Amino acid sequence: MPVVRLYYDDLEQMVGASRELILERLPMMGADVGKSLEADYIDVEFFPDRPDLYSSEGVARALQGFLNIKTGLPEYEVHTGSVEMHVDESVKSVRPIIGCAVVRGLRFTDPFIESLMSLQEDLHWGLGRNRRKVAIGVHDISRVRPPFRYIAEDPDRRTFVPLDFDESMSMREILVRHPKGVAYRHILDGFERFPLIVDADDNVLSFPPVINGELTRVRENTTDLFIDVTGTDPVVYKALNIVVTALAERGGRIEGVRMISSDKEWISPDLSPARWTVSASEANSLIGFSLSAEELAECLRRMRFGARALDNDIVEVLVPAYRADIMHTWDIIEDAAKSYGYENLKAEMPGTLTIGRPHPMEELRDEVRDLMVGLGYLEVMPFTLTNEKVHFDMMRRTTGECTHVMHPISELHTIIRTDILPGLMEILSLNQHHALPQRLFAVGDVVIGGRTKCHLSAVSIHSGAGFAEISSVVSAIMRELRISAEIVESNDGAFIPGRGADLMLDGARIGCFGEIHPEVIVAFGLEHPVVGMELEISP
Repeated sequence: MPVVRLYYDDLEQMVGASRELILERLPMMGADVGKSLEADYIDVEFFPDRPDLYSSEGVARALQGFLNIKTGLPEYEVHTGSVEMHVDESVKSVRPIIGCAVVRGLRFTDPFIESLMSLQEDLHWGLGRNRRKVAIGVHDISRVRPPFRYIAEDPDRRTFVPLDFDESMSMREILVRHPKGVAYRHILDGFERFPLIVDADDNVLSFPPVINGELTRVRENTTDLFIDVTGTDPVVYKALNIVVTALAERGGRIEGVRMISSDKEWISPDLSPARWTVSASEANSLIGFSLSAEELAECLRRMRFGARALDNDIVEVLVPAYRADIMHTWDIIEDAAKSYGYENLKAEMPGTLTIGRPHPMEELRDEVRDLMVGLGYLEVMPFTLTNEKVHFDMMRRTTGECTHVMHPISELHTIIRTDILPGLMEILSLNQHHALPQRLFAVGDVVIGGRTKCHLSAVSIHSGAGFAEISSVVSAIMRELRISAEIVESNDGAFIPGRGADLMLDGARIGCFGEIHPEVIVAFGLEHPVVGMELEISP
């Protein structure tokens, strides 16, 4: 989860409250407050669904409402500006969506600069899928001359000095020589032309989504900013709204940019709120309160919504333009519950009394855990979500049928696992600082063909790990779990040929075991032999 560093003096000044009150109430807003030994700041974690809280400015704005200092919808005026951005047709096939803004009259301090840089990178991760969907550029506008143009250019034709370098390079050279270029060049794979933002004199502001130009670097004496946000998804506009409203909280004056393309013109940013209605009766049934429509509206105003009761049940809600997480009325009701206070829920005995008993599957899992601990293995819990690279490529396995996450928050979590063994290999790679041997196991759910199944997987790493070791472990497991499976030679790419086996039952493959292939071991950064097994279990 994103970690936001909050400097006490800076936060107290923005919020208008003491640090003691802030620290007391902050956890009730949905924040995980870390234990800091530092005297001047504290690190706070927020859930990824609230990107508007990725900065100290966003936190201060939310706290002002939560503490009843400033309530209701924050209003930001977009002043008329003279800057234009011309969007060329050539970018439509590369990175088609762009939003821009100008913010003037800023006075940078060290906490302000750190907050802006952190917000930019957290949005790249949280909303931008590591810059693939959203990339943000922040520029000192005093060093360039509008109007600006957003174009797709031959990667070898134009050169400029990228940020943190002192020599001019082409875009293709940047992808090879600059650290940011190496990190993000995969986003531009397959494209013959790369996106650029240039000014009226053909000076390069930005090479999105990779790097800005050194020319427009933001310095301590910078007062006026030009912000560009490019991407492949309309969430670009939410990211822009989050950045410019955070800057406005620091006293910045927002100016609109006239966006011009071949088929339309518009003013960016658009900070008009979205209009919703929620029902007090539905809110009460969901969260267990007894709020009137006016009380519900008051709770929502403390969460910085615009809200007014239309009658005894319906509340009209204006959602700020920087809120990217409101997708259903229940998201609004959840904020109302935070405002009212979960601590105000009264403890009540349930209306019915039942006696529970373990599910047969859970009894089997407990039996498996006892068995594996008895065999000398330590239980771990790999993530249920993973990605194709780890799950298939690094395991030398052909990409199979798997369930994809529709809106993943990270490129690391794009599919639901079909096997547990790759997750155990990841854990081994992260624990190389521990002594060998390491013997780990995990029992949990996988999803294959849309069906949930339970798997047991185990690995062992040490200098003498071999087929005989894992074969004896599998034999013990099958004996204790009363499984009669046929052992046949495996062609699974994860194992060394001739040293891997499949477990077959009634003509179906229910498991595998063997010595992990050296290429798999190297792919996970390991240096010792590894053996592993995986088995489908059922009551």
